[in-house]
Amino acid sequence: MNTSPRKLIAAFGHFWWDFLIGENPDAFIAALVIIGVALLLRHERAAAIAVVPLLAVFALVASTYRGRQHS
Repeated sequence: MNTSPRKLIAAFGHFWWDFLIGENPDAFIAALVIIGVALLLRHERAAAIAVVPLLAVFALVASTYRGRQHS
């Protein structure tokens, strides 16, 4: 195997880009926002229980709406 480290690193980066972002970068951004809000609300349990699921539902509905607009 005569593959340079630069090619291996580039292939590894392309794999993670395709795996995390893929065809739907909106879902990736929504996941980051939801995780960030969950971290911000980690000491406010009642607020987190209400806000985090609502954000997830909103992200799914928005993604579905955008998907229907594209087809």
